[in-house]
Amino acid sequence: MKIMEEITGSEALMRALVHEGVKTIFGYPGGAIMPVYDSLYTYTRGEEKKFDFVLVRHEQAAAHAAQGFARVSGEVGVCIVTSGPGATNTLTGIADAMMDSTPIVVIAGQVGVGALGTDAFQEVDLVGAAQPISKWAYQIRRPEDVAWAVSRAFYIAKSGRPGPVVLDFPKNAQIHTTGWQPVDTTSVRSYNPYPKIKAEAVAEAAKLINSAKKPLALVGQGVELGNAQKELAEFLEKADIPAGRTLMGLSALPSNHPLNVGMLGMHGNYAPNMKTQECDVLIAIGMRFSDRVTGLISTYAKQAKIIHLDIDRAEIDKNVKTTVAVVGDCKKSLPRITELLDKASHKEWIDSFQHFYDMENEKVIEPAIHPKSGMLLMGEVVNAVAEATKGEAVLVNDVGQNQMMSSRYFKYHKNRSIVTSGGFGTMGFGLPAAVGATFGAPDRTICLFMGDGGFQMSIQELGTIMEQQAPVKMILLNNNYLGNVRQWQDMFFNHRQSFTKMLNPRYEEIAHAYHIPYDVATDRETLREKIEKMLATDGPYILECAIKEEDNVLPMTAPGKSVDEMMLTI
Repeated sequence: MKIMEEITGSEALMRALVHEGVKTIFGYPGGAIMPVYDSLYTYTRGEEKKFDFVLVRHEQAAAHAAQGFARVSGEVGVCIVTSGPGATNTLTGIADAMMDSTPIVVIAGQVGVGALGTDAFQEVDLVGAAQPISKWAYQIRRPEDVAWAVSRAFYIAKSGRPGPVVLDFPKNAQIHTTGWQPVDTTSVRSYNPYPKIKAEAVAEAAKLINSAKKPLALVGQGVELGNAQKELAEFLEKADIPAGRTLMGLSALPSNHPLNVGMLGMHGNYAPNMKTQECDVLIAIGMRFSDRVTGLISTYAKQAKIIHLDIDRAEIDKNVKTTVAVVGDCKKSLPRITELLDKASHKEWIDSFQHFYDMENEKVIEPAIHPKSGMLLMGEVVNAVAEATKGEAVLVNDVGQNQMMSSRYFKYHKNRSIVTSGGFGTMGFGLPAAVGATFGAPDRTICLFMGDGGFQMSIQELGTIMEQQAPVKMILLNNNYLGNVRQWQDMFFNHRQSFTKMLNPRYEEIAHAYHIPYDVATDRETLREKIEKMLATDGPYILECAIKEEDNVLPMTAPGKSVDEMMLTI
């Protein structure tokens, strides 16, 4: 009988993470996680080095950085923090990851098991707090459970519909010893991440599509999460189906693909939103019918037969009643449907989108990206960066007007090219997520668009960027407002701008303090030159752009309105 090596629970955690293939960890140390950080010391140095460790400046940033890493790499993001406030600071990132199906594992310290329930220093019921906003939350009370818990955590986080997992690690389990043996989890009882695809559903879906005169596909992030981009293109091309993309699914189909008809949703493109109310068969692929996509749900696509492909059975009929549900991994379900499709042409239907393209182009896009005079506009800055990066860069953005404008006008030619806080809409997400993206895709240019409000919510992460020399190209769209809230106040609250005007610091001096190259763009004559300089500079860079204060995001479907009531002007 082989005698197992006796090691501490902290050392077991390190070995378990190595066994899972982890290469990068984000985090912040503290008292209740100190034994883990002591073990981590060896694993980040010298010949024994196994991990890159990124010291963030706030625990929420650790979770967001892990998200950014996961979204561009397709791997599980990892962060390690301490107990109490360190753990609760990660909850926003955990909830964000849950809403956007991002696989991360958050490991937090905890007081020893003997002190649980005594209101010990920095004690909090993390499992209780995290359970509603995670796929799984578990407290590792014994060192002998570490390998099992870590293996299970990674399996749950990355399988099926991905999401966050939380491991609460009491101090006694970190310092006591156990025999070491790695664990590989291949299944969990009562958890079925890959439902069996029903042949009759596939056949029924194909039959509906073959009979359609005006089909429309809605492409969500599920295509990216399932690595089904190739299968999607083959499906669309065989049946000649135009496709709109959700915010989270923007890079699942290249911007220049002939069947790409634009972005869906409240601030999406005019054509796919209007045509949603005209199509006869609507095929939703890896998307959840968010309220930001559907608008007024009672009027949404009532004329259409709805086919919904999703790996998560809970999404079926949750918001929109389906005609046919194909539950399963779209990487497998799409080819099975494609095989049964007739080669089709829907030229007349696709050509009918042009009228709406032309209207939006004339009233919204051209004025936004090619203004004749006045201050810089958000759209023209984004368009200039998109043209300079030739669709090869990764877009990371914060939340607000900067998010909608950058998502609309950026170009996506590669998969996994957008990192955004879609479902939770977390201001402050952008800066730490961009740091994580530089580690998850070190060979790609990372362009971060942020507003002055969101930037200041996580501005301390400039310290992380300085220390890591993370090559984030930061484009600050500064309009001296909480712009999105200001736009809504102007539109729906009679221009009563209640606490949305921002008194901002001198960002140049802040950049100088963090030793980050900085420039400011105030006119369009030098904008492209300054963008080229930013992109040509090694390492991080801040380009502040002085934006027209009253610049608005259009088109827009107002709250409570149908998607075909989209406004092109205000």
